[in-house]
Amino acid sequence: MANLKEIRNRISSVSSTMQITSAMKMVSAAKLKKAQDAITAMRPYSDKLTELLQSLSATLDADSGSKYSTQRDVQKVLIVAITSNRGLAGAFNSNIIKEVSKLSNEKYANQEVSYVAIGKKANDAFKKTNRVIANKSEVYEDLTFDNVAAIAELLMDKFVTGEFDKIDIVYNKFKNAATQLITVEQFLPIVPVEGAAVNNVDYIFEPSKAEIVEQLIPKSLKTQLYKGIRDSFASEHGARMTAMHKATDNATELRDQLKLTYNKARQASITNEILEIVGGAEALNN
Repeated sequence: MANLKEIRNRISSVSSTMQITSAMKMVSAAKLKKAQDAITAMRPYSDKLTELLQSLSATLDADSGSKYSTQRDVQKVLIVAITSNRGLAGAFNSNIIKEVSKLSNEKYANQEVSYVAIGKKANDAFKKTNRVIANKSEVYEDLTFDNVAAIAELLMDKFVTGEFDKIDIVYNKFKNAATQLITVEQFLPIVPVEGAAVNNVDYIFEPSKAEIVEQLIPKSLKTQLYKGIRDSFASEHGARMTAMHKATDNATELRDQLKLTYNKARQASITNEILEIVGGAEALNN
């Protein structure tokens, strides 16, 4: 059994850790509320924009398709891995890294795969492959639509110029503080609408329907990427809050066990001292 000093040092260490994890949990909870409000407010706009774009695209002739919907033989694939810049968030980052690796090794095993890292954890994981063409981790320092739009424009340019035939984004979709859904979305080319579009209303378009679609597509793509990063940002704080909550509970349990062990060891030490005193007194009497 460890001596009393060692146990006291461990109790002090665990107590300090518990205070740190508890503080990190509170910070993440405060940040989660703001991030959750942002993604909740954005989703209806993003969904409606996508719905409008698909509805208009479905009514256009096949030969009036956008340059962003060009279907090519897939030889070169670009995967946008969205993680966080920091750890201590449970399996939040490792799940994305595993999913991206799975896509590279299974689905795109016969294609040439490159990466764009949004988040230091993704960059650290894939930079050793020498296939990370861009690291955009600094976007979290000022997460605005304009900054994300610049990244989206980079991706669109690489697709239009033929540098890549397909672009996917992989991120954690926010469901609640305890649940994040690993999501893989095709960014480019634009996914065609399945089935016929339902359009029971006769609209008059000004300018033409094709021109409206051409203007909506870049905006829709930028919004899609921004929503993905916003989802990941909210999921990160939810995952960290949950992880720190569990860590605090584990530290509390360990501290209580150490205190019990300390009390038992202290009681045993006092008992031994009493026995030594009684034995010495008995020896003097004899």
